[in-house]
Amino acid sequence: MGSGKSTVCALLEKRGFPVYSCDAISHELWNDAEYTAGLARLFPDCVSGGSPQKSRLAAIVFSDRRELEKLEDYAHPRIMERLLKRMEADEIAFAEVPLLFERGYEKLFDAVLAVRRKDEERVAAVARRDGLSEREIRGRMARQFPCADLEKKGCFILENDGSLEQLEGELSSILYKILK
Repeated sequence: MGSGKSTVCALLEKRGFPVYSCDAISHELWNDAEYTAGLARLFPDCVSGGSPQKSRLAAIVFSDRRELEKLEDYAHPRIMERLLKRMEADEIAFAEVPLLFERGYEKLFDAVLAVRRKDEERVAAVARRDGLSEREIRGRMARQFPCADLEKKGCFILENDGSLEQLEGELSSILYKILK
């Protein structure tokens, strides 16, 4: 959250790589009647007239860990199913996957490229993007896989604490390692 994954995905697309976003797939599911019906069964106060009430759902799941897990248990398998189906035809592709390590999804990929950034910069970026308070952002960050543990996962780590040019240079270096 706020590390610069979207920027890195845009850089990969610019280089001609297919890039898939679980967030985009999640947004598609909000318009899927079958998905929304299941969501309504789990969170009846968060669907009105067949449309999910995202702010109401966010207020519930980000204030109660059990409710968040219930949503994740429902949403993530459906998102990952669509993601993997889309990636089938690609020899090389990249995917932006939330909860990659928390859900054990890293095992589904040949390599993992993680984007890391200082917490203060992450908080500032998310506050600008989403208009959330620092407290809300830090609460959500605390529930994510710790950046300090990325080395233990054996992934390629892209540090995003400098300029865009530095990020592009580091990405080139990592791509060389991944593709060889």
